[in-house]
Amino acid sequence: MTGVVVRTQGFRLYMAQTKTITQAVERLGYRVTVGDVAAEAGIPLMEAQQGVLTLASEVQAHLQVAESGEVAYVFPKNIQAVLWSKSWRLRWQAGWEKVWRVLAYLIRISFGILLILSLVLIVVAITVLAIAASSAGQQGDNRRRGGGGGGMIFMPRLWIGPSPFRVFQPPSRRRPLPQNRTQSEMNFLEAVFSFLFGDGNPNADLDDRRWQSVAQVIQANGGVVVAEQITPFLGDLGKGWDRDLEDFMVPVLSRFNGLPQVSPQGGIVYQFPELQVTAAARRTLTPPRFLQELPRRFSQATSGQIMAAIGLGGANLVGALVLGSMLQDQALVVQLGGIVALANSLYWVLLGYGAAFLALPLVRYFWVQGQNQRIAARNAKREQRADELNQLTTDQREKLAFAQTLTGQTVLGTDNLAYTTEVDLTEQEAAQKDKIDAEWQRLLDQRGGGK
Repeated sequence: MTGVVVRTQGFRLYMAQTKTITQAVERLGYRVTVGDVAAEAGIPLMEAQQGVLTLASEVQAHLQVAESGEVAYVFPKNIQAVLWSKSWRLRWQAGWEKVWRVLAYLIRISFGILLILSLVLIVVAITVLAIAASSAGQQGDNRRRGGGGGGMIFMPRLWIGPSPFRVFQPPSRRRPLPQNRTQSEMNFLEAVFSFLFGDGNPNADLDDRRWQSVAQVIQANGGVVVAEQITPFLGDLGKGWDRDLEDFMVPVLSRFNGLPQVSPQGGIVYQFPELQVTAAARRTLTPPRFLQELPRRFSQATSGQIMAAIGLGGANLVGALVLGSMLQDQALVVQLGGIVALANSLYWVLLGYGAAFLALPLVRYFWVQGQNQRIAARNAKREQRADELNQLTTDQREKLAFAQTLTGQTVLGTDNLAYTTEVDLTEQEAAQKDKIDAEWQRLLDQRGGGK
């Protein structure tokens, strides 16, 4: 069993890694270096190297080796189609993703369906009990009066909240929203789920955004940075010696194969050689000033949908309480049977669902407020670190000046290749005959000049 779990986890990791690297290659224009992919995807260089090699083998990408020894990978433009045709795993994953989307949607709308079914069951059971009680009362009155004609049965209005016909009517019949608002893309059943549980964590990709931003900062500064340029994207920097010795830079160095360099004055800068090599000269992206977490939203449903959900939930809870008082006459419940007996057997479930339907969003509302306060505090701290870059000390300016002496970018063009798998080796040697002869002649001239 353990082996199956390990294989399943390994399969998921492989599929996620393949998808991440494939998307990075496509965004970079299909000709990349390992450093390009690591920076674009924000993944460790070792992981990028392994993933690029695996992907290149799968789709038969071409290798281009520069005279400096650097390697560029040229992937086919139909990389997705090649992977699809060769990998049953990708086909299986694509099929499962379609099934899961349907299942996830059914799960989302099930809470709204349960709410409506619960309310319908409560209303019908109350109606049946009210009619039975009224009929029994009338029969008693008639017996006391010696008979008499039938009368009207007064039924109280048991529904509170918005009209269900207005809530569920087609969008085309709803009143148009003001110009400064947009219609929610979710239907009412989805809005119920959003009201109960929210819409997920908006910062689920925070770690990916963090490392992508760090890589952009490194590339924007020619592959050499100082710690103060990276801190606006990190979390806790530690205290005391840990912060003074810049231990927080260790994960960055490990992820992108960085090297600390010491200036003549003793300052430390960080150089990332692999990120200084690129397959093509691209427009340098301007990195954000600092890593900004997005605040959580209570719900993405419209205010009207939220009010409708609250109305239905309140009607469910009040109806369950009314039903409970009417179910006290167990003899009548047994006599009526049917839907009344069903409501009686499910009463505590109905009451618990109605109470939880209103209690859970209330608790979540205060939790969201607390989370947003913490998010705002972390954002303010990182923004403060970014602002400190505008007030550099003498030592920090010296480090930046030293970093400038190490910056650079190596572009692997196609005019200085030593070898490529796109062309047969014999043809490459013939094509480079003049270059080889010129190089030999230069060496001979140097040797003759030395004599």
